[in-house]
Amino acid sequence: MLNRIIAFSVYNRWIIAVLALGLIVLGVNELKHLPIDAVPDITDNQVQIITISPSLGATDMERFITYPIEQNCMNIPGLKKMRSFSRLGLSIVTLVFEEHVNIYWARQQVTEKLKSAEEMIPKGMATPFLAPVTTGLGEIYQYILKPQKGYENVYSLSDLRTIQDWIVRKHLLSVKGVADVSSFGGKLKQYEIQINPSVLYAYQVTIQEIYQALSLNNTNSGGSYIEKEHNALFIRTEGLFQSLNDIQNTVIKIQKNANPLFIKDVAQVKEGHAIRFGAMTYNDYGEVAGAVVMMLKGENSSQVIQNVKEQIQEIQKILPKGVELIPYLDRTKMVNNAISTVSNNLMEGALIVVFVLVLFLGNIRAGLIVASVIPLSMLFAVFLMNVFGVSGNLMSLGALDFGLIVDGAVIIVETVLHAFHQPNASKISRNETVKNSATQMLNSAVFGQMIILMVYVPIFTLEGIEGKMFKPMAQTVIFALLGAFLLSMTYVPMMCSLFLKPVEHPKPNFSDKMMDFFNKYHQKMLHIVLHYPKTILGSISTLFVIAIYQFTQLGGEFIPELPEGDFAVETRVLAGSNLTTTIEAVQKSSKILLDRFPEIQRIV
Repeated sequence: MLNRIIAFSVYNRWIIAVLALGLIVLGVNELKHLPIDAVPDITDNQVQIITISPSLGATDMERFITYPIEQNCMNIPGLKKMRSFSRLGLSIVTLVFEEHVNIYWARQQVTEKLKSAEEMIPKGMATPFLAPVTTGLGEIYQYILKPQKGYENVYSLSDLRTIQDWIVRKHLLSVKGVADVSSFGGKLKQYEIQINPSVLYAYQVTIQEIYQALSLNNTNSGGSYIEKEHNALFIRTEGLFQSLNDIQNTVIKIQKNANPLFIKDVAQVKEGHAIRFGAMTYNDYGEVAGAVVMMLKGENSSQVIQNVKEQIQEIQKILPKGVELIPYLDRTKMVNNAISTVSNNLMEGALIVVFVLVLFLGNIRAGLIVASVIPLSMLFAVFLMNVFGVSGNLMSLGALDFGLIVDGAVIIVETVLHAFHQPNASKISRNETVKNSATQMLNSAVFGQMIILMVYVPIFTLEGIEGKMFKPMAQTVIFALLGAFLLSMTYVPMMCSLFLKPVEHPKPNFSDKMMDFFNKYHQKMLHIVLHYPKTILGSISTLFVIAIYQFTQLGGEFIPELPEGDFAVETRVLAGSNLTTTIEAVQKSSKILLDRFPEIQRIV
C-alpha cells in the first residue's frame, strides 16, 4: 500500500503538487483561526453557585444557604467533587464535574437542583445564581474609570460606578466571547430611607407598614383596553418612582383625622450607596471604579481581547466628558511574550536545521526539499489542532522539534542522492530511481517515526491538571509527525523527481570530505573502544550513577516562569481594621513605591 502511494506520487507529480498547494492554502487559513494563548487552560470542568445576602453572618450563610445547596446537588450525574465556603454575606459552592461532561448540560442540571434548594432557603433571605461560563484563565482585560485632571470634583464615586455599570459594562457585554464584566470599586448607588424611630413611634407606624407602602406604590399595571369609535385605547397606570420626591410623597396610611401620613413625615429620603466590603484605588490618586472582563470558556483569547479593545475605543467616544478609561492588565501582553519566545525559538531551530541539512547532504536543492517539509508539516498540524480544539501556546508549540519532523524526509532524500551518484545512474529513468530508492528506505523511515510517536503515547494517560497541561504538547507533536510522515511518502518523492538529477562523474565536495574525516575518526575510536570493553562499561556505569544522583538534586517547576513585568504586592493591616484604615494604608504604600521606583507605571 505504501509503495503504491510512493509510485503514484512519483508518476503523478502535478496531482501531488496541487494537493501540496491546497495544504498551504488550507493551513494558512486555519492558522488565522488558531486560538492563541500563553499556557493551556488547566481549570477544572466546574460550575459555581453564588449567593449574596449582605445581612447574614458566616454561620447563618453556611446553615441556611450553603448547606441546602450542597444537599440538593450531591446526586448530579458526572459530579466528581464539591467544595464551598461561607463568609459574611457571601456563599460560593463549586461543583467539579468529570471532563467528559458538557458544561452547559451540567449547568442545566444544577439549575434544576437549585429550584429544590430555594424551597429550603428561608423566603426573602437570598436567591442563588450561577457564575458566568468562564475559567481560571478567563480574566483577560482589566481597567479603571477615573476623572481626568480638573474634573475630580465633578464626578463622585457613585457617578463612576454608575457609568461603569450602565455605560461601559453594557457595551462590553455585547462583545462576542465575553462571558461577564465584573464591576469593582466605587459606590453602588441606592435610594435610602432613613427612618426616625421616635417619630415612627409617635405616629404608631411600623417598619413593615412602610415597606408595604413602598412596594405597593412602586408598580406599573395594565387595564386591557376600551374601544372608542374606530380606535382601541389601551389602559395602563404608571406608579414607578421617578424621583426622590415621588418616594417622599408616598402615603403610608390615612390617619384618624383623615390626613394622609407620608414617608417624608417619618423619614429622610436621599441618595446613598450599598454597604461596601472593599474598594479600588489607583496609584496615590485615591479611590476609583473599574472592572474585570471575563472570557467565555473555550473562546480564542487573542480574538476576544482584540474585540474588547475595539469596543473600548468606541466606548471612549461616548464616555461623559472628563471621565477616562485606563486599562491596567491586558492578557495580550503575556500571550505575545510567550508566543514571541516560541516563534523565535522555532525560527532559529528551523534555520539551524536547514543549515545542517545543506551542510551534511552537500546539495542545496536536497537540503531545501527536506527543509520545506517543516512549514508544510506545521500547517498540517495547525489544521488538526483546530479540528481537535488544541490552542497554540507555550506548551503545544514549544515542544516541536524540527529534527524529529524531518527525520523520515532526510532518510529518503539521502537515499535518492546516493542512488543518483552511482555509476550508470543516468541510464535509468529518474522517476524509477526515486521510486526504488524511496521504497527501499520507507521501512526505515516509518519505523523511526513510529518509535518517536510511541514516546508520546504515555502522556495521553495523564489525567486532571497534568493531563490538561501536557496533552496539548503530545497532540501537537503527533500531528506534526503525522504530517511529516505523509509528506515523506508523497511530497518528498515528487520533489526529488522534479529537482534532483543523476550525476555522471561525481566529484567529492565539502560534505563528502567532512563525512570521510568523521568516518575515519569513528573507525579509529571504535577500534580502540572494542579493545577495552570493561573500562568502557565501568565508565558508562559511573556516569549513569552520577546522572541519577544529579537528577535527584534537580529542582522542579510545574510550568516555565512567565515574566509579565507585573507584581502582586500584598499589604497587610491589623485584623479588624475598617475599610477607611485599609484604604489609607494602601495609599501610603502606593505613594512610597511610586516615589522610590519611577519605572512603575501604575498601581491598582
